[in-house]
Amino acid sequence: MTKVIYLHGFASSSNSTKALELNEYIKKNTSDTSLLIPDIENNIENAVSQIESLIKEFSPTALMGSSLGGFYGTYFAQKYKLKCVVINPAVIPPADMSIHLGENTNYSTGEKFSITQSQLGLLTKMGKAITKIHSPGDFMVLLQSEDELLDYKAAVSFYKGALIDVTYGGNHSFEKFQDYLGRVKYFLNMH
Repeated sequence: MTKVIYLHGFASSSNSTKALELNEYIKKNTSDTSLLIPDIENNIENAVSQIESLIKEFSPTALMGSSLGGFYGTYFAQKYKLKCVVINPAVIPPADMSIHLGENTNYSTGEKFSITQSQLGLLTKMGKAITKIHSPGDFMVLLQSEDELLDYKAAVSFYKGALIDVTYGGNHSFEKFQDYLGRVKYFLNMH
């Protein structure tokens, strides 16, 4: 059985468009794949603890993540030697989250939350722990060149040796995500 945890991006939720499309695709196109789409904590320190606990509890064979969720996915895939699909992932460094210091609003839920320097420090520490992908063959990287928040070239460089698919155009939300799910299914060996 293939077991996948999908990690949404910063200030998003399990009701994000990509999460819903992935869930629908797996329901319709697989019979032996289990998908967990949690609401990741807005507080970065809590999110890291939450993801660690979910991995221990769910025992996934793969992680998927978008934006900051892609960063989390990369970190934990390296730590636990899992396959990973990332969509317009944050690469820390150079991604700079300092613009989010202070009060923020979750785009999906409307919940207010604060980001502190301590939380950003944890991201930096995690980023320093994964300066190189040890098993690039375990990673599929989906990028769109017109991502208005993250420089796709940083991801191309960081994930060198991985299966990288750059679509010219698009945006940070990753347009037409559903068109890539057949490739994701094949890469993660979902049945």
